[in-house]
Amino acid sequence: MKLLKTLTGVAGAIALTTGSAMADDLRWKMPVAFATNLPGLGSPAAWVADNLTTASDGSIQVRVYEPGKLVPPFDILQAVSEGKVSAGYTWIGYDQGKVPAVPLFAAVPFGMKPWSYIGWYYYGGGHEMLQEVYANKGYDVHAQLCGIIGPETAGWYSSPINSLDDYEGMKIRFAGLGGKVLEKLGASVTMMPGGELYQALEKGTIDATEFSMPAIDQILGFDQVVKYNLFPGWHQQFTAQYMLINQKEWDRATEAQKALVEASCTAATTLGLAEGEYKNPAVLAGFQESGVQADQIPREVLEKLQEVTQEVLEEEAAKDADFKRVYESQKEFMDVYEVWGKRAYLPADM
Repeated sequence: MKLLKTLTGVAGAIALTTGSAMADDLRWKMPVAFATNLPGLGSPAAWVADNLTTASDGSIQVRVYEPGKLVPPFDILQAVSEGKVSAGYTWIGYDQGKVPAVPLFAAVPFGMKPWSYIGWYYYGGGHEMLQEVYANKGYDVHAQLCGIIGPETAGWYSSPINSLDDYEGMKIRFAGLGGKVLEKLGASVTMMPGGELYQALEKGTIDATEFSMPAIDQILGFDQVVKYNLFPGWHQQFTAQYMLINQKEWDRATEAQKALVEASCTAATTLGLAEGEYKNPAVLAGFQESGVQADQIPREVLEKLQEVTQEVLEEEAAKDADFKRVYESQKEFMDVYEVWGKRAYLPADM
């Protein structure tokens, strides 16, 4: 709580010193893709909305609409770009069918950990490339990184995964580039919002699902339906959320208002990661005590999944110039980062 007050106080001080520059108030409706009670995934959206009102002394007011209340979760990009709403908060990987490169900014199988991703995003040109990616596909939005969490689980299953053959014919909800990997292995991959997954599992519409980290999956009740929760989350080592703002709304904001949005989203990114890291250990321990099998996918299976992932990434890069450019930028950074990542941190089992 002290950290929250400090961040709000700093942003408030900025607002007070620049208040004269805030000539026009901003009143934004912001539909969200995730319920705001979901820690680290939906909670940053509510925090940002509250903080912007406080820090701007009312110059910026953002009204949050829970999933489906104003705009369907998968339609947020279109609604923001067309100006039907001023802003939206979402996982942009949902739009890979419209903007092929955006999954690289959302979650990459066998990709970067959260801290290395934000290093590349803030300092390696990622933020600027994301704006270009949207503009190149004709979308009228400004995208602001506004939340990140650590690894998801590899999903919830009725039985363990012992080989790649186990994915053949499986009906599974799987998102982003990871879904393309499983499709290549013969799985029937579908996409649906998190709020529909419990019922789909219960009715057998799907055999398995991934969604997020333990602290969120527990709220959605997956452990009540199936008992194999597999690790590691190879398909999403980081999950990044963004505040999408209609470009005309962004352009009419003052520099002070833009600075407050950027500062609030940067703070929310830190807080979202912290919340997940704090809550996940106790939830995972509780799963195991209640009979959930928290199993590891065998290393040999992970190595094969990594090989297929590489094939998918190369195929996607060959089809889209933006994907290729972003992918090569991330790969170049990861090649250099590997030396630091392996040498600087203690082994996970120490």
